[in-house]
Amino acid sequence: MNRAVKAFSAALMISAFALPALTLPAWAADDPAAVSVQNFYDALTASMKTSGGTKARFDKLKPAVEQDFDLQGMTALSVGPSWASISAADQKTLVDAFERMTVANYARNFNSYSGEKFVVDPDVTQRGTDKYVKSTLQPSSGAPTAFNYRLHQVGTGWKIVDVYLAGNISQLAQKRADFASTLSTSGPQGLAKKIDALADKELSG
Repeated sequence: MNRAVKAFSAALMISAFALPALTLPAWAADDPAAVSVQNFYDALTASMKTSGGTKARFDKLKPAVEQDFDLQGMTALSVGPSWASISAADQKTLVDAFERMTVANYARNFNSYSGEKFVVDPDVTQRGTDKYVKSTLQPSSGAPTAFNYRLHQVGTGWKIVDVYLAGNISQLAQKRADFASTLSTSGPQGLAKKIDALADKELSG
């Protein structure tokens, strides 16, 4: 599992994006944003214990990712300002590809269980309309890895819209940089094909 965590960490550390200073009062331990992160971790832990390979873990994780992540919001932020000019059909294609890549990434990199624990900090901080949840992955031995989350309200619930490694390295910032050139040269359909290819690579591992 340590190899998997290192691989996932390296994938996110391509680009740094500072987490905003959190200065407002903490929220209660039962804050719905913290509950959303904990629900995802429960599903991720169950997936890590699943036999049958990456595809089996993918199938187990998919409902939790759909429930706890704002996949459309994450896709839009990853694409950037041009999102508004993309047709509804191409937007859906991109969101579907982004979801598939996200689930496959977790299924591939968190591929076994050996006593790790995901610990969610109950002190949730709000800045503007977003909430920030801190957490750590504590391995059975060795140093913990920090994973922080930015969530915003979608309907009546709170959904993850970005993941920060080591406290301040934004997954979406890395994806914006990665997607920009493909979008400019190949358009939204070309970008969707690229994202699907990334998911295929994860699922074939």
